[in-house]
Amino acid sequence: MSPRSTVAWLDVSAGVAGDMCLGALVDAGLPLAALSEVVAALGLDGVRLEARRVTKGPLVATKVDVRLPQGASHPHDHAHVHGPGDDHGHDHGHRTLSDVLGLLRAAKGLPAEGVADAVRTFTLLAEAEGRVHGVAPEEIRFHEVGALDALVDVAGTCVGLRRLGVLEVRAGPMPWFTGRVRAAHGELPLPAPAVAHLMSGHPTWPSGETFEQVTPTGAALVRALSRGALPPVGFVPRTVGLGAGDHPGGRLPNVVRLVLGEVEDEPEVSDAVLLETNLDDATGQQIGHAIEAAIEAGALDAWAAPVTMKKGRPGVVLSVLAAPSDVAALEASLFRETPTLGVRRRTVARTVLARRAVLVTTPYGPIHVKVRTTPTGEEATPEYEECRLAGERTGVAWRRVAEAALGAWRASVQPLGA
Repeated sequence: MSPRSTVAWLDVSAGVAGDMCLGALVDAGLPLAALSEVVAALGLDGVRLEARRVTKGPLVATKVDVRLPQGASHPHDHAHVHGPGDDHGHDHGHRTLSDVLGLLRAAKGLPAEGVADAVRTFTLLAEAEGRVHGVAPEEIRFHEVGALDALVDVAGTCVGLRRLGVLEVRAGPMPWFTGRVRAAHGELPLPAPAVAHLMSGHPTWPSGETFEQVTPTGAALVRALSRGALPPVGFVPRTVGLGAGDHPGGRLPNVVRLVLGEVEDEPEVSDAVLLETNLDDATGQQIGHAIEAAIEAGALDAWAAPVTMKKGRPGVVLSVLAAPSDVAALEASLFRETPTLGVRRRTVARTVLARRAVLVTTPYGPIHVKVRTTPTGEEATPEYEECRLAGERTGVAWRRVAEAALGAWRASVQPLGA
């Protein structure tokens, strides 16, 4: 039997919001405790999660509620964003984009891919709000309570998908709705201005509804995670989860449908673009940050190699591997994050082995292993960060945890009777 990878398809035809995505994950089998671990890793003291079954029209779905500390309340799934100077007399705190990204990057024990997805989601959200307010994304301020709410929704969704072994996300067309919403400056047309920017480039359909079906956080998640509007060829559905929103719904029940399925693993042959720049006047911190920024902006890979430049000066070649559609954004990132005066590019062909994440059970707790399919068979590598944290928690060397995880994976693929 050919190895298979897990792909998620999001049916957002009835709308999408952050809490709806969390509910769909739990309904599809993700333990609520896994989402609570995300909250703990982010250091959000006093924030807790609750899950309950609700009925939306003819459907039964899961509703996940984010309970904020000290009885704070705020309309769910709205980051409540201000541009500079928009204080409106509030005395509550705010978080900048830098504050939010700092919390995400400082979180321990979360899969790196999930954190990168969350960083990309918040960056898209800030960019959209920045366009609305006419300011740079870095100047956008998230209301403290709304930022906590959105942090849980975004990080929980991005990490939760990885915990379920999802390697790729597809999302169907979002509904294009109309009507008005009351905001701090008065009434605004729907979709809300930031949502309209975030929906740009993604397929939509005219729903005819006059309530807010897509929230800023929901739209940002779709834009950051989706790699297409249709399931891939050969997609075999396995599990369906329904996540409920707060609105009763209109022509369609107010739910997000998450379908987890599998596709056969086959080596992928495709073109990529290699971006390179020579640097002899950048600090180590600048180079390291430029690599991190490129990965968060969607780079397939990024690295630096030492070279000797003219007049014998030491330097580095900073390289970024990009999908053709991401070249402009990644080139802009290199110009923004380094002192380079130019970036060269060339198209390269690459063969990518199929890979998937598998969760195995060990005496030290559940551990993910990354499985790749080679011409001679499958090979697995335990996730280092999970092994390290499990080792610290149980008082054993991380290598012992890794060996146990690898052994558990080998046992799981051993033919019966062997």
